Parts: sequence; structure tokens; C-alpha cells
Amino acid sequence: MAIKVLVVDDSSFFRRRVAEILDSDPGIEVIATATNGREAVDKARTLRPDVITMDIEMPIMDGITAVRSIMAQSPVPVLMFSSLTYNGARATLDALEAGAADFLPKRFEDIANDHKQAATLLQQRVKAIASRRVTKVSRFSGNAAKPALRSGVAERGSTLSGLDAGVSKVVATAAAPASTVGQAKLPGRASGKRYKALLIGTSTGGPVALQNILTQFPSDYPLPIILVQHMPAAFTPAFAQRLNGLCKIEVKEAESGDRLRPGTAYLAPGGKQMLLEGTGAAARLVIRDGDEKINYKPSVDITFGSASRIFGGDALAVILTGMGADGREGCRMLQRHGATIWAQDAASCVVYGMPQAVTVAGISSHSIPLAKMSESILRESYLH
Repeated sequence: MAIKVLVVDDSSFFRRRVAEILDSDPGIEVIATATNGREAVDKARTLRPDVITMDIEMPIMDGITAVRSIMAQSPVPVLMFSSLTYNGARATLDALEAGAADFLPKRFEDIANDHKQAATLLQQRVKAIASRRVTKVSRFSGNAAKPALRSGVAERGSTLSGLDAGVSKVVATAAAPASTVGQAKLPGRASGKRYKALLIGTSTGGPVALQNILTQFPSDYPLPIILVQHMPAAFTPAFAQRLNGLCKIEVKEAESGDRLRPGTAYLAPGGKQMLLEGTGAAARLVIRDGDEKINYKPSVDITFGSASRIFGGDALAVILTGMGADGREGCRMLQRHGATIWAQDAASCVVYGMPQAVTVAGISSHSIPLAKMSESILRESYLH
């Protein structure tokens, strides 16, 4: 049965372009289009699409407000289209917090070398998020020690509430898997290992998952944190700034020469590769240009692989929601040294790809729900 898609954009040219690409896949059917957020909310309620593609800036009702309304009334996976600018990044992060599952740059030439490649990527993203049934579960106010930051959309006078008014949390749920792979398997007591670093890798659904986890960390968290999130170069400065405003720990976009400090999270810059050099006691970060032969920039495999040489078995590595298998080989290298590897469980992932890869390979020891991840990490980090 074909995936039913609602395409929302105020540009008739872009609506036709997206609809043509999606309809060219026999597994996808565009059932309707909408020109603004209000139409999108109405059609989402009456037509019950499997996926919605959504622009951010539209008349009458913007895309972020529309996502919030859709998640409150008739939840459905939403793929946002965004501009690759700093303000576009901040608006997209607002959309993800509101409940959107994923995003793509609106200029297809920014994500692919040719039209066919871009079309295939769009089709793959729609299929990936369509496999999950999204449910609005709650709103929470981050217990931030620092003032929250507002997005560029909010600064322009949008009706959106700021981060200080709370953030919508959504998780993807699905029918129980046929096997036990990816089902919750919580750690019992802390292992007693003495760690030197926490490593986290993620992709689709990662921004909300990371915010969910890191806002629970106290300011005296004892380990440096290495974050690898698949994200364009224009997005990582805004994402690091947002996390830093919400969290008690310090969060920064990583720079070459940064020396790892406890209680600080280092986010790999988009479009680059982040490696670790030195020794466990005096490790530092090196940022290099991305190799065109490597699909992911940043790559979890590259960062985690370099970390295995620095920390050996003294690392706790976590793979969160995301498409593909990036992180599997890096985790395999860490595991060979005796590191602890955990994965997010299938039920709480937006896309169960990266966690599934390490779980099926027998690399991760536990599959942990997102709601329990911060608690599990804190227990493992403190009780040496």
C-alpha cells in the first residue's frame, strides 16, 4: 500500500516539484497539497496522510505553528523543508521541538550533486519516517540554569512560544517488533567502570533526543561529552547555542585544539570531521574538512574510531535514533577495546536505523528507551 503524503508550501512551483518527485516512486502517493499552515492542519485532520512535507515560512499560518497544531490534533510524521541559514537553522530546530520528525534543505542542490540523487534522498526520507506512528506525549520545561534562547522566527514576532514556555516532546511508536531486537533492556546496577568520556552519535530525531538527555545532566557532570549529530554546517552553531542555553552543562560547537573538560559537551561541526588526538588525560579535538568519499559529515564512525585509540575501554558510547548504520564500525572498534556500548530502543526512535545496526551486530549491550537514557547514563557515569 502506497504511503499517502500531504505536500504543504506556499510556492506552487515547489509544491509541483515535490509532488512530482514523490509520485514518481510507486510506493508513495501525494493525496493533496496545501498552500499554508491552516490548510495543512485542516487537511491533516480530514485526509489522515501518512506523512506531511512542510515549509516553514508561509502566510496565514507558519509551518512551526502548523506542526504544533497537527501534533495536538492528528499526529503524523512531518518532514520540514528549511533554508541553510543561521535563522533557518533555528527555525528548523523549533519545528523539530514542535514535533517534526526530520528536515531537508529546500534547495535540493544543497543536498545532492544531481536531480536524481536529490529525488532519491527525498523519497528515502519520506519512507523512513512513514514507518513510525508519531504520538504527542507531553510538554516539558527544561530545568535550565541558563536563559533560554529564542529562535529567529520568534524574534520576528511570530505567535510561537519561546523555549522558556516549554518544548513539545514527541516520540515515535510502532507495533511491537516480531523479535526481541531493539526492545528495552535496561542496565541494572552501574558496572563500576571508570570512564574518561561519554560519546553520543545520532541522526534523524537526534536534536530532540539530545535535548531530552542533556537537559537532565547536572552542572558537575564528571565526564567530557562528544556529540556527533548528522547536521548541515549552517545548523550546528545554532544547535550548540540552543543546547547551551537550555542545559546546566556547557555545550559548544567543537573547534580544533579544544581540550576535553568534564561537564562540557563538544558538538561536531556540520560538514566537517571531528577526531581526537593525544592521550586520555590530555585529549584534544581536531576538526578536518570532510572527505567527499565519506557520506556523513560529521561521521560517527570516524569520531568514535579515533576515540577508541584515545580512551580504549574507558568510554561509554551511546547510539541514538537515526537512518543508516553510521556508528556501527566506530562502536565495533570501541567494543574491541572493552568500551561500553548502548543503543536507543526501537519503540522510542524516530528512525530505528543506527541503533538497530549496532544492536543486530551484537555490539550494544543494552537497548534503552529515550525516557530512561539520561537516568541510565548518569547512574553509569557517577557510580564508579
